[in-house]
Amino acid sequence: MRFVKSHGTGNDFVLLPDPDGRLDLDEHLVRALCRPHLGLGADGVIRVAPPRDPGTADVFMDYRNADGSVAETCGNGVRCVAKYLLDRGLVAGDEVRVDTRSGVRLVRCTRGADGLVQRGRLEMGEPLTLKVDLALELPAGATVHVTTLSMGNPHAVVIVDDVAQAPVATLGPVIEHHEEFPEGTNVEFVAPRGPGRIDGRVWERGVGETLASSSGGSAMAAAAHLLGFTGRQVTVALPGGELEVDWHDEGLAISGAAVEVAEGQLDPAWLAGLVDQVRA
Repeated sequence: MRFVKSHGTGNDFVLLPDPDGRLDLDEHLVRALCRPHLGLGADGVIRVAPPRDPGTADVFMDYRNADGSVAETCGNGVRCVAKYLLDRGLVAGDEVRVDTRSGVRLVRCTRGADGLVQRGRLEMGEPLTLKVDLALELPAGATVHVTTLSMGNPHAVVIVDDVAQAPVATLGPVIEHHEEFPEGTNVEFVAPRGPGRIDGRVWERGVGETLASSSGGSAMAAAAHLLGFTGRQVTVALPGGELEVDWHDEGLAISGAAVEVAEGQLDPAWLAGLVDQVRA
């Protein structure tokens, strides 16, 4: 089984090419691939499959979180899929239409001097604002205020003074599994730094803290603007690097890097051992 290891601003994925649409991407395989040390290590797995409707998309991105759960979309993953296709000439030009479970996303890519894709601008569509100031009751009588949005997947944004001191590892999972979000939610911690810049950290649903998230970065920028901290063009500084957000008249676009780290073949003995573990 072939694989490509990619990342978008530090948010990393195992891409599994499936041009014939035959691969069964089950929970056990996803968890094993994403495990550090014993697998390849990643925030998620993407099956690069034929489009469900060739008239509207070039490819279907079947994305799974590191815990094996199905996810609606992943902006950084979309850029990595676009790079995979364009760098190999599987799609002509510099644009790719990526079908996700939350709809088709258009990616416009720019190439480096070597002709390979370096960055992508992803059209995320219009953010769906759910609640601008939602008070969540937490255990022990604490309360936290969040802004909830959908970027095709759910987000809860928390404004903080300093993301370095934010309780991401403790508060993130509490909000992710709060009763307000029966299907879970991604959680973002944001510190505004002026009209055109915010700092952020991400607790990703089904994964844990990640170095970056494009849908999360989009939600951060949208929430910061709705709360009056920023304008509609924002640089989002994350532990894995920077993303550029432009909330224009037709929706929100986010731009960032796409990087391939390695390409190879999964060892058949490793795969066979995985099957034996599942059967046991």
